Amino acid sequence: MADAIRVLAMDAVEAANSGHAGMPMGMADVATVLWTKFLKYDAARPDWPDRDRFVLSAGHGSMLLYALLHLTGVKEVTLEQLKRFRQMGSLTPGHPEYGHTPGVETTTGPLGQGLATAVGMAMAERSMAARYEGLVDHRTWVIAGDGCLMEGVSHEAISLAARLRLSRLTVLWDDNDVTIDGKVGLSDVGDQLARFKAAGWAVKAIDGHDHGQIRRALAWATKQDRPSMIACKTQIGRGAGAMAGHYKAHGVLGAEHTAAARQTLGWPHAPFVLPEEVVKAWRAAGKRGARTRKAWERDVAASPKGAELARAVRGELPAAAFENLDALIAKQVVEAPANATRVFSGDALAALVPAIPEMIGGSADLTGSVNTLVAGMGTFDHPDYSGRHVAYGVREHAMAAAMNGMALHGGVIPYAGTFLAFADYSRPAIRLGALMGVRVVHVMTHDSIGVGEDGPTHQPVEQVASLRAMPNLNVFRPADAVEVAECWSLALKSNKAPSVMVLSRQKTDAVRRQPARDNLSARGAYELVAASGPAQVSLFATGTEVAIAVKARDRLEAEGVATRVVSMPSWSLFEAQDESYRSGVLGDAAVRIAVEAGVRQGWDRYIGADGGFVGMSGYGASAPAPELYKAFGITADHVVELAKSKLA
Repeated sequence: MADAIRVLAMDAVEAANSGHAGMPMGMADVATVLWTKFLKYDAARPDWPDRDRFVLSAGHGSMLLYALLHLTGVKEVTLEQLKRFRQMGSLTPGHPEYGHTPGVETTTGPLGQGLATAVGMAMAERSMAARYEGLVDHRTWVIAGDGCLMEGVSHEAISLAARLRLSRLTVLWDDNDVTIDGKVGLSDVGDQLARFKAAGWAVKAIDGHDHGQIRRALAWATKQDRPSMIACKTQIGRGAGAMAGHYKAHGVLGAEHTAAARQTLGWPHAPFVLPEEVVKAWRAAGKRGARTRKAWERDVAASPKGAELARAVRGELPAAAFENLDALIAKQVVEAPANATRVFSGDALAALVPAIPEMIGGSADLTGSVNTLVAGMGTFDHPDYSGRHVAYGVREHAMAAAMNGMALHGGVIPYAGTFLAFADYSRPAIRLGALMGVRVVHVMTHDSIGVGEDGPTHQPVEQVASLRAMPNLNVFRPADAVEVAECWSLALKSNKAPSVMVLSRQKTDAVRRQPARDNLSARGAYELVAASGPAQVSLFATGTEVAIAVKARDRLEAEGVATRVVSMPSWSLFEAQDESYRSGVLGDAAVRIAVEAGVRQGWDRYIGADGGFVGMSGYGASAPAPELYKAFGITADHVVELAKSKLA
């Protein structure tokens, strides 16, 4: 059965003349024991909510996973799909892609992120087990390689998992002593067992080709009271003759070595041909969990919590999810509060978290600054995982990846905060979340030079522009309390894309002072204040600079210059509107000026290359925020001067 994985991997890689056969061949024994003896799954229902999660963190070895899905009987992953490995339109892309191939739990390939994502899956399982006692009980298994453990995110992830004592998480390390460039010793001499043990994991080392040792180690892992790591000593390209154990086995073996491997393995069959008795054994393994799955479905149907569990798993929000938020918006329109938008975000969360029990928040050791903690949430921690606020520590990358895992697991809606300047630490996971289309909310405060005295290291002048460049990512930069609440509503309703809430440390005046029938932020941009006549100047702004634009507009109008203001909380949502709406919002004023305390990158799309821009062209400085805004010219006076010069 293990050799079936090896030959399918060889044959698919050879047919594509592209890919990585060595890792699947090396870990075939471990995967075979896991999938036939321990993994809780039903190949007929690869999306069964209470299944074990299997994460191939070493995503370059994707043929290991595709072979397992095919052999166990996932109907979509046919032999023809394996033959079309890495080809356009196939279900077997070069690296596993969530939402593309049934049975793939997460997109992997960027090394280390699969492991960190799996931590989030294990967290979600513990949270749901606490909320739906008796209805959630499964494990998360990870195959990781040397490269995964070298990446910095793995350090963050294993320490977080140990702190939370995620006993349902097991990492199977493909300890083959090989990376692309050669022996691991070229670049790493660390003791991984000691490292995991020091972090707080249970550890064990085995022969990764001895099925008895593998079976006993996996059984041992299921009995631990903390996360476990099993070092599986393997040989890359196992069975590939002279190539076995050589770093060149990482990639394509070539026709000669593939033929030699067939002889070494005693496999006389043609490419992609499998003996009937092997297929039969694998299909039986794929059906092993069907009875357990059906019993679980009966338990859910009979449970008083079953309907609520089913709703949460489907990703649907409670019927009354936004009642408190709508009431808050109505109050804010009347009171027109002036404050930092991060404070308004905390107000919105205070309205949302009690109404949506699956929301789980947290921060990267910045809870008091990012306002992600709502009274009564409780702390998510061992042994009581019913709390809903996570102390992620200073681990932005692992935090973002874990949130992806929680969202992929289903049944929870994760959000967490850090400073926008540190979005660069989270960025690889934000990108994967956008690629997978998962509902995650990244709360990014301290959004500009308004950070003030902390200086340019903490003043994110380019991060908003760089995040806007990422496809399928909602970047919200709301202007005041009302827009913040509207954007939170949009983020939670966006179940096919992650969101970034860009929020200020500095206070800002209210700009939305009139009730609106609809969520105006949902259009991405809208005319906030009209001109008194045919507009001569259009001012476009986001965030705290919208209030500056409004002040400039009032002064221009007082001088007889017809000026309008457009608030643009979300460029991506604006781009999704029809052409007539976009044209109407952009207008036909002779002068267009954008106001944003960041770089100009991207604004020319709306204001034109000859448009005016009031913002940053370099890094900030350390000083109180009002002084910085004045020093860098991000003021109503400067906007007025620029508008007049453009008109002239």
